[in-house]
Amino acid sequence: MQKFLFLVLFSALLSTPALAVDHPGADEFVALAVSEHGLQADEVRALLSQAEYKQSIVDAISRPAEGKPWHEYRPIFLTDRRVSEGIDFWNDNRELIASASKQYGVDEEIIVAIIGVETFYGRITGSYRTIDALVTLGFYYPQGLSSDRSGFFSSELMHYIKLTSEEGLPASEVSGSYAGAMGMGQFMPSSYREYSVDFDQDGSRDLWRSTADVVGSVANYLHRHGWQSGQPVTRRARATQDAAFAKISTRDFSPTLTVAEWREQGFRSADELRPDLAAAVLKLVEKDRNTYWLTFKNFYVITRYNRSPRYAMAVYELSQEISRGMDGS
Repeated sequence: MQKFLFLVLFSALLSTPALAVDHPGADEFVALAVSEHGLQADEVRALLSQAEYKQSIVDAISRPAEGKPWHEYRPIFLTDRRVSEGIDFWNDNRELIASASKQYGVDEEIIVAIIGVETFYGRITGSYRTIDALVTLGFYYPQGLSSDRSGFFSSELMHYIKLTSEEGLPASEVSGSYAGAMGMGQFMPSSYREYSVDFDQDGSRDLWRSTADVVGSVANYLHRHGWQSGQPVTRRARATQDAAFAKISTRDFSPTLTVAEWREQGFRSADELRPDLAAAVLKLVEKDRNTYWLTFKNFYVITRYNRSPRYAMAVYELSQEISRGMDGS
């Protein structure tokens, strides 16, 4: 009799969702999902019960590639293979990329380079379950980092739950980066909901299997953030010994002064630029020296995709290498 009762209880325990990991803050998250977002408590709890804490995700967020100096970051993305496959990707999708470029007013090479930097043209889209990534970073964000971004990831988790319902995605199966970015363009859930487009007009926004949706969505994202077609992204600058180095941007690369004003501050561009063109200044740490760059509105727009200025510079340089390859092919 006792053995029978044990088996009944053991079976019941295995089938009870409440026995899954009780994530810290889960109750508050569920309450918010119900009160402010109109979600069903049981459905949210059921999804959270399937999420697993991953130490590897905490380790990855603690040492992102964007934290590397430029001379270590650049070789990750500026490789012969990434350039050659970018040329192939552009040639294979010429009409599609041209169509998105024309509709959204975004330069073709930038669209290609974004996809190249993000996922190697769809080769590497991430192997972490998105639900694990967002729960780990939303509920277990590591202490000791420069800022606590748990609120951001908790918000992205809420967007993710809504997104999977809207797009009919299997919420417990979708995979992506350690930070919860998804698809060939690595869109976070909020960006997926806001900026992705059904460019192939098949009734869904598929950023994994539809190259048309990916290209259109990347172009739309940049367009919505103010991309200026045909305008400069960045230009090399020479710094005088008494240049105003304290005014160099470190986080916000929205243009602050004009090219003429930066010249007065000791930063002179090697190229002919309109003196009234608004710019910021970027310092890149090379192996044996620093280099300085004037950056413009389009550079700032790329940093809306990823806040790192090294990311934006990698996108720009890759776009130029691919463009030169296209001209020579």
